[in-house]
Amino acid sequence: MEQDKSITAPESGPDLLDEPRLVTENGVAGRIAAIATPVLRDLGFRLVRVKLYSGEGSTLQIMAERPDGTMNVDDCEAVSMGLSPVLDLEEPLHEAYRLEISSPGIDRPMVRRSDFERAVSHEARIELNFGIDGRKRFRGWIEGVEGEGRDAVVLLRRIDARAEEPSDVRLPINDIGEARLVLTEALIRETLRAGKAELENPAPEEDEIVRRGPGRFAKPKPLSPGAAAARRNRPLPKR
Repeated sequence: MEQDKSITAPESGPDLLDEPRLVTENGVAGRIAAIATPVLRDLGFRLVRVKLYSGEGSTLQIMAERPDGTMNVDDCEAVSMGLSPVLDLEEPLHEAYRLEISSPGIDRPMVRRSDFERAVSHEARIELNFGIDGRKRFRGWIEGVEGEGRDAVVLLRRIDARAEEPSDVRLPINDIGEARLVLTEALIRETLRAGKAELENPAPEEDEIVRRGPGRFAKPKPLSPGAAAARRNRPLPKR
């Protein structure tokens, strides 16, 4: 019998808006998450992830979504305009950086219990902070979630297990450092069927939309499928 690999779009409402994240950040990213969460909540969005990237200048990526899992270009702009003055005031980073607001995308990070529940029968990569029997990285099919809150465990049927290793594992959510779906044909097909995104043949105007506020937005690169972004360059803070 073929596994049911459908992903159902979550219903929206206060409960989902306030659903806590079980996979969270530490350090500076954690502080930024604490600043961003109530701002997003007031705007009708919820935080998915905060990530800092370095390279040719620093980038602060804040991934957000509406309770129903949607996030479009206008939403990204609204979040950027709402968060920018708060970040200017709090100054969690003391160097110049680019603020990037994005949607989770189809191969999304999973940070809430509902994320794992909707991903049952789909393939995922999960990395633990401490690990089980010396192993931190796992890849396989999500089979379910048991328990509540941070005591919950993700049931995973591994596709990367060696002959001497168990194929079925129970991964504690409170030890998950990162978990995300693997972009498979089944995932794309079912996500499109649910109406959550359009990956094939995007309209040119959607790929190259530039949204500008009053001097706050820099022209973004073409938007990647499933991840609309509004970006701006931030000056160095005055010393």
